[in-house]
Amino acid sequence: MWTVIYIASSRKQALRLKEILAGEGIMVNLRPIGSCQMEEVGGYELLVPESEAEEANEILSTALIR
Repeated sequence: MWTVIYIASSRKQALRLKEILAGEGIMVNLRPIGSCQMEEVGGYELLVPESEAEEANEILSTALIR
Protein backbone atom coordinates (compact mmCIF):
# COMPACT_ATOMS: atom_id res chain seq x y z
CA MET A 1 0.00 0.00 0.00
CA TRP A 2 1.29 3.47 -0.91
CA THR A 3 1.23 6.28 1.65
CA VAL A 4 1.40 10.05 1.09
CA ILE A 5 4.34 11.41 3.07
CA TYR A 6 4.62 14.93 1.69
CA ILE A 7 2.79 17.42 -0.52
CA ALA A 8 5.16 19.43 -2.68
CA SER A 9 4.10 22.86 -3.90
CA SER A 10 5.41 22.34 -7.44
CA ARG A 11 6.56 19.64 -9.85
CA LYS A 12 10.11 20.92 -9.60
CA GLN A 13 10.15 20.49 -5.81
CA ALA A 14 8.49 17.07 -6.07
CA LEU A 15 11.11 15.84 -8.53
CA ARG A 16 13.94 17.13 -6.33
CA LEU A 17 12.55 15.34 -3.27
CA LYS A 18 11.90 12.18 -5.28
CA GLU A 19 15.54 12.20 -6.38
CA ILE A 20 16.72 12.54 -2.76
CA LEU A 21 14.56 9.63 -1.60
CA ALA A 22 15.47 7.44 -4.57
CA GLY A 23 19.13 8.11 -3.84
CA GLU A 24 18.54 6.58 -0.41
CA GLY A 25 16.88 3.50 -1.92
CA ILE A 26 13.26 4.52 -1.27
CA MET A 27 10.66 3.80 -3.96
CA VAL A 28 8.66 6.96 -4.72
CA ASN A 29 5.62 7.78 -6.84
CA LEU A 30 4.37 11.28 -7.64
CA ARG A 31 0.69 12.13 -8.04
CA PRO A 32 -0.59 15.53 -9.19
CA ILE A 33 -3.21 17.14 -6.96
CA GLY A 34 -6.46 18.46 -8.38
CA SER A 35 -8.12 18.25 -11.73
CA CYS A 36 -6.05 20.96 -13.42
CA GLN A 37 -2.85 19.02 -13.96
CA MET A 38 -0.68 21.67 -15.59
CA GLU A 39 2.88 20.47 -16.01
CA GLU A 40 4.75 22.91 -13.75
CA VAL A 41 2.00 24.43 -11.62
CA GLY A 42 0.14 22.86 -8.73
CA GLY A 43 0.87 20.49 -5.91
CA TYR A 44 2.16 16.94 -6.04
CA GLU A 45 1.83 14.17 -3.50
CA LEU A 46 4.91 12.07 -2.77
CA LEU A 47 3.92 8.49 -2.10
CA VAL A 48 6.09 5.70 -0.72
CA PRO A 49 5.35 2.12 0.31
CA GLU A 50 3.81 2.09 3.77
CA SER A 51 6.71 -0.02 5.08
CA GLU A 52 9.18 2.73 4.10
CA ALA A 53 7.16 5.75 5.26
CA GLU A 54 8.96 6.30 8.56
CA GLU A 55 12.41 6.14 6.98
CA ALA A 56 11.30 8.39 4.12
CA ASN A 57 9.97 10.98 6.60
CA GLU A 58 13.30 11.03 8.42
CA ILE A 59 15.19 11.52 5.15
CA LEU A 60 12.85 14.33 4.05
CA SER A 61 13.08 16.03 7.44
CA THR A 62 16.85 16.19 7.11
CA ALA A 63 16.70 17.28 3.46
CA LEU A 64 14.19 20.06 4.07
CA ILE A 65 16.22 21.58 6.91
CA ARG A 66 19.17 22.17 4.62
